[in-house]
Amino acid sequence: MKASLASRTSVCRRHVLAGYNRLTPEPAMSTHTRDPKVRPAPAGLILAGGHSRRMGRPKAWLDVGGRPMLSVVAEAVAGGLARAVTQQGGAALPNSGAAGQRGGTRASPPLVIVGAAGQELPEIPGATVVRDEVPDEGPLRGMAAGLAALEGRAGAAFVSSCDVPLLRPALVARLFALLGDADIVVPEVEGRHHPLAAVYRVGVLATVRELLAAGRKRPFFLFERVRTRVVGAAELEPADPDLRSLRNLNTPEDLAAVVAGGPEQAP
Repeated sequence: MKASLASRTSVCRRHVLAGYNRLTPEPAMSTHTRDPKVRPAPAGLILAGGHSRRMGRPKAWLDVGGRPMLSVVAEAVAGGLARAVTQQGGAALPNSGAAGQRGGTRASPPLVIVGAAGQELPEIPGATVVRDEVPDEGPLRGMAAGLAALEGRAGAAFVSSCDVPLLRPALVARLFALLGDADIVVPEVEGRHHPLAAVYRVGVLATVRELLAAGRKRPFFLFERVRTRVVGAAELEPADPDLRSLRNLNTPEDLAAVVAGGPEQAP
């Protein structure tokens, strides 16, 4: 998929429109507008259903500092959501679909974990686990399952894989702040997009379903269809100077390097 994203980028036009970069063909241009000052209530969505073929064992259960890697990533995402709420003034916004006051205490932003059918996952307190019932269709199918679980509960979600134990909460919050009036904000660093370290409005679900029905299963196809802001290293480095949040672990060697890094590698 990485090579596919790069090749698709080369044949698309880059537009600067209403303050954000957009990767899209001209016919897909949208005239929809929204107030960029009104931030959607945040949520988290972690995809944990991959095959882990190169790693050779389930990534969600890999030991990182004595905990399953999924637990480490979930903690970082939850920390980023808490920061995003603080940046929004500590309150869910009208018509955002976020959980409201319950007994005088505001509920934490929702966190959804998507696993494969029948997959055993580490328990993550407070998280909702949903299943991607269609195997081998990639992250867009998992995103559809997760976004469906967030309808009526949040306005936008930070979407992550489960293999980024160096994820910084500050980067999560930064991406929510950069969303503006776009539907998606996605990092692009050294010519590579990072669709599993991006923020998506829950409302893109209808378009995701249309793409899946048409057999267009790559996240880049979604970027073409909706208002997508592409952000580079300069906009992310204030939250993550070395951009380690974008470092995913694919092989035993990747894992060993993180483990060998010790406390300084902790999020």
